[in-house]
Amino acid sequence: MTASAGTDRAAAPAAPPAEGVRTAPVRPTRPGRTGVGAWAELLRLPALFTVPGDALAGAAAAGTRPGRRTLLAIGSSLCLYEAGMALNDWSDRAEDAVERPHRPIPSGRIRPAAAFTAACGLTGAGLALAAAAGRPALTVAAPLAATVWAYDLALKHTPAGPAAMAAARGLDLLLGAAAGSGGTRTALPSAALLGTHTLAVTAVSRKETTGGSVLAPLGALATTGVLTRLAAHRRTRLPAGRRAAAAPGLPGPNPATGEGPAPADALAVALGAAYAATAARPYFHAALNPSPPLTQRAVGGGIRATVPLQAVLAARAGAPATALLIAALAPAGRLFAKRAAMRKVSIT
Repeated sequence: MTASAGTDRAAAPAAPPAEGVRTAPVRPTRPGRTGVGAWAELLRLPALFTVPGDALAGAAAAGTRPGRRTLLAIGSSLCLYEAGMALNDWSDRAEDAVERPHRPIPSGRIRPAAAFTAACGLTGAGLALAAAAGRPALTVAAPLAATVWAYDLALKHTPAGPAAMAAARGLDLLLGAAAGSGGTRTALPSAALLGTHTLAVTAVSRKETTGGSVLAPLGALATTGVLTRLAAHRRTRLPAGRRAAAAPGLPGPNPATGEGPAPADALAVALGAAYAATAARPYFHAALNPSPPLTQRAVGGGIRATVPLQAVLAARAGAPATALLIAALAPAGRLFAKRAAMRKVSIT
């Protein structure tokens, strides 16, 4: 379950200074020194803006208004996501020492033991928040946590890696549904769509540092087109009685006709276009030239597209206010990344 506001490029060796040019001395990094910036980089803080939309879209798909339990589910999602980020860098510390030596652990700014301890603590906090949201939420959060750990420790570099990442994102959406209504069945279609998008992004990300893959971005481009059609033009219908009981007065499909209000439909189409525009262009460029920089941009575009896709799913579930709230997370994430000077954040 990872996503972010940008990409992470491997550090290129600096060119030697011209003869006769004086340069300032470079201070070596102390292995024991850490700081807020190092932890923000380790935990991919800008990527957090792609997480709340999972629970909000899940609540919308289940036909419930966001409330206290939804907030607890969002808190659980954020903790489990950050646990995955810390565990990711801990498990990849040897590989990163060669391919991404600028990252916090190989550069010595954060000790491996500290990163692993953070992953354990954040996992415990995520499960505790899910338990506070109710037993149904905990029954989803437990396999979600297990999937995160399995991906980082065993599955990432195997053919099952993208599927595990997709499962984690889908479970995160179901966590929001379970926290709000106690059931997840009506949210399964939305979870499948979001998981499919994550599967495509993760497949592209496997060539982030080496490039050379044309099939992955082409497949992701085709997947984006299919998902745009399914998410923006097929309504997620809930039983009329259940929606009325769960969220009386909530805008949604008309129980008598099955037709939704025109503004909600227009919003879903607009958000679907935003999703396609965000993801399709970098995928297309990476397919034409699968170099590492363009592949990394494609991954970044796919991650950023997660937010408008979540918003589409909420809109088509009959929750336009929730959809607009999710959509607002995208510019907020970009602004945070810009101010924090953290535009380069990776999915892996």
